Amino acid sequence: MARKRKGRPISGWLVVDKPAGVTSTAVVNKVRWALGAQKAGHAGTLDPAATGVLAVALGEATKTVPYVTDALKCYRFMVRLGKATTTDDAEGTVTAESAARPSDANIAAALGAFRGDIEQVPPQFSAVKVEGERAYDIARAGEEMELAARPLRVERLDMVARPDADHVELELVCGKGGYVRAIARDLGAALGCHGHVAWLRRLWSGPFDADKGLSVARIDALAQSPALDAHLRPLEAGLAGLPELHATAEGAARLRNGNPGMVLASDLEYGDEAWASYDGKAVAVGRYKAGELHPHRVFNLS
Repeated sequence: MARKRKGRPISGWLVVDKPAGVTSTAVVNKVRWALGAQKAGHAGTLDPAATGVLAVALGEATKTVPYVTDALKCYRFMVRLGKATTTDDAEGTVTAESAARPSDANIAAALGAFRGDIEQVPPQFSAVKVEGERAYDIARAGEEMELAARPLRVERLDMVARPDADHVELELVCGKGGYVRAIARDLGAALGCHGHVAWLRRLWSGPFDADKGLSVARIDALAQSPALDAHLRPLEAGLAGLPELHATAEGAARLRNGNPGMVLASDLEYGDEAWASYDGKAVAVGRYKAGELHPHRVFNLS
């Protein structure tokens, strides 16, 4: 007999403005405790030193996490020029230094190589798996690895400010799987001066914005009260990047059982991914085929 989960069976999203110095997992655990929720997860890890939007999914909303992690994200960050570190950020040990400092024009010209479809080698200290082990565990043991380059789509990478010769502030919009620390490292190498991330903030992730997120202190203050529940966003917020289809009553019943269900007329192409709703609530995500949605994720919302 399956063990019953402790907590409330609530579903939705809580948007958090993560502070520096805590892990993404710690924030998720805090949210789960504060809401007394049975199940929680997040849409995209932030390094402990990073700040900004961390969208926490609860209950059935955890099934929509892939659609947020696959969405575009925006980062504002400062690159410290002249120094390379073991972790490609300010937390690591300096491994190389250079007195060279590029001009603004040199930086602007170098950024072009980091836009569009690029190949990126993850940092040594990253969650990438190497023969079953996390890269950061191997790196902490003092070993170096040959990490394979991974494709990344960079929609935008712009210089925002140059406060002094040692620093350049950048803004990045990219797809899934991007490492900002790798951008800083590779930009420093391209400029011939080394570089690492001094600070990093995620401004938005898919439909969720940092400036609309709750601080951890605010979550603590509202913990286990209806006032915190009022900040929950619906499960459907995580599906903002997909087209919505309206199911018929019979179609909704079939979809809830995992079967293809009839949806109202749509101009989607055969095989397009979409989500179906009925009576204002998400029912399923699937592929549209000739007037029906063929589900591969079904939501159990009361």
